[in-house]
Amino acid sequence: MKQDISFDPVEGVSVAIIPDSDALPPDGQTLWQVYLLNHNDFPLENVIVNANGYGQQPDGEKVRTSTLRYVFEEVGARTAVPVEPIDPALFHLNNQYWVSYYHGTQIFDKKFIFVPDSIVPDNFTHIALLDQTGVLHS
Repeated sequence: MKQDISFDPVEGVSVAIIPDSDALPPDGQTLWQVYLLNHNDFPLENVIVNANGYGQQPDGEKVRTSTLRYVFEEVGARTAVPVEPIDPALFHLNNQYWVSYYHGTQIFDKKFIFVPDSIVPDNFTHIALLDQTGVLHS
């Protein structure tokens, strides 16, 4: 039963969205990359990331993007792994990354939601694991 499952809080795991200035497409618009960061001293095992976006278009029309699922057998201690590129045209939506993983026999999960228009330079912070600046959600 659900009441028999221990739901410990997720600590030391975050999601970052950073501009990738090294990869400029022909149109000159900056590409962005989503990363999963493990700040812990132990690896995360059997990691699943569900990514989707939802919200409203500027004209008021409701929109929901496809749900994409990414699986990582292991995310090493104190490492960052790229999850997916993200199009800046989606920044006006809620961009949700639902992360589930095992540490030993215990399962952990947490939703990281970047609210509309939060992926902007005003919200940039230095991300030590990547040695770059971007928007960090812990």
